[in-house]
Amino acid sequence: MRTALITGITGQDGQYLAEVLHEEGYKVYGLIKGQRNPKAEMITTGFPFVELVEGDLQDLSSLIAALEYTQPNEVYNLGAISFVALSFKQAELTANITGLGVLRLLEAIRLVGGADNPIRFYQASSSEMFGKVRETPQSELTPLHPRSPYGVAKLYAYWITINYREAYGMFACNGILFNHESPRRGENFVTRKITKGLTRVHAGLQECLYLGNIDACRDWGHAKDYVEMQWRM
Repeated sequence: MRTALITGITGQDGQYLAEVLHEEGYKVYGLIKGQRNPKAEMITTGFPFVELVEGDLQDLSSLIAALEYTQPNEVYNLGAISFVALSFKQAELTANITGLGVLRLLEAIRLVGGADNPIRFYQASSSEMFGKVRETPQSELTPLHPRSPYGVAKLYAYWITINYREAYGMFACNGILFNHESPRRGENFVTRKITKGLTRVHAGLQECLYLGNIDACRDWGHAKDYVEMQWRM
């Protein structure tokens, strides 16, 4: 039986990816920070095939311990401070988790894995790395110019993944994901903000729905399709 460890297991991608891997016959572990994480019960109740293990992207020793316990064939790093607006208010935390957290996870994989126990690594990179776009549509050769602390942290994670692949011969890949949504999306993201707000307006609980830049254009996919791509990579 193949084994996979997912960080960010409580997010929409983590949930859908756990289901895809389970259907493919994997033993699935989910990394979660702290024993009293309020989202842990959601996973243990809704996804009983997932075994949660404690670990923190800010703590290398905890990542090594999690890898030694789970002995995964594959690691999917979906964990991050992923709300762009929040990254401006918590820039240091964003850099530490979204950026340096990937370095720690790669280093843990290098130390625990090896020729006898190769571990494949997937990093969830982001279209936010393009930022101030130079061309449309973007490709893997488009210059990267991030315009938020989140985008900058993701850019560091992108390049450190490439560096570990080239320096140590590790199987380490980046998926540059554009916007993808689902009913499992967090309520601080615009799609859920709109659906929740319209429901409250319809129920008479509020009069208006307030948004930021309504001129922004996005092309959305469904998260379930994106996580299948992650597994195939």
